[in-house]
Amino acid sequence: MEKIKTQRLPWDQYFMLQAVLLSLRSTCPRATVGAAIVRDQRVIAGGYNGSVSGDDHCIDVGCYLVDGHCLRTIHAEMNAILQCAKFGVATTGAEIYVTHFPCLQCTKMLIQAGIKTIHYLKDYRDDDYALKLIKKSGVTLDQVKLNPDYFNQFNLKDLFNLNLE
Repeated sequence: MEKIKTQRLPWDQYFMLQAVLLSLRSTCPRATVGAAIVRDQRVIAGGYNGSVSGDDHCIDVGCYLVDGHCLRTIHAEMNAILQCAKFGVATTGAEIYVTHFPCLQCTKMLIQAGIKTIHYLKDYRDDDYALKLIKKSGVTLDQVKLNPDYFNQFNLKDLFNLNLE
């Protein structure tokens, strides 16, 4: 078998793709969001939009909507932070990679948790007050652009000899 030579994936693309992969586990169809918390170039936690453990999932019984918000869903960023809390992993100085710009509540939580950089893939109802808090707190905001040229250099099916038929 001929070895396929590829360029190495840059760190920001690598971690953002992990957030994208996590978003595929989302159980709320209103927004499939994933988040990966990273410290020292290592993922320390991940999360996605989903219900509280043991509760019904939106994809099974529908969203529980009040005033246009799904009350059943815990946001991806919160699930990642809670995973750190559950397992005693410090978040001070860490970075987060999230598929969507964080809502106001998640922004406040990330700032309080000591996250130093918020990397996001796409804008999503960007809140003016969240932007003000990010700037005031000194948190770095970085919109990651996935490079399609990188992905055009190989075919995942062939690269991993996947049988997808």
